[in-house]
Amino acid sequence: MLVRAFVTYMRPVLYYNSIIWSPSLMRDIEQVEKVPKHFTKRLLDMMCQSYDERLQKLGLPRLELRWLHLDLIFCYKIVFGLVCVNVNNFF
Repeated sequence: MLVRAFVTYMRPVLYYNSIIWSPSLMRDIEQVEKVPKHFTKRLLDMMCQSYDERLQKLGLPRLELRWLHLDLIFCYKIVFGLVCVNVNNFF
C-alpha cells in the first residue's frame, strides 16, 4: 500500500523533467535520493535493512539508475527523430 503511494505521488515529482535538471554532483544526487531512502525506512519490517536491500525487496530502482534510463530513452528519441531537437546541436 505504501509503495503504491510512493510510486503514485512521490516518484513523478522526483522524475519530472529529470532530463533537464538531472543532478550531476554526488552531493545533489544524495540529497534527492534521501526522499525514497527515508520513505522506505519507515515501512514495517524494513528499518534494519540497508537501503539497497529495501529497494530490491520493494522492486524499486535507485533514482540514479532510473534517471540514466530516462536519459537513454530521450537520446533514442533524438536519434530517431521522435522529438524536435536538432541532432547536430545536441551531440
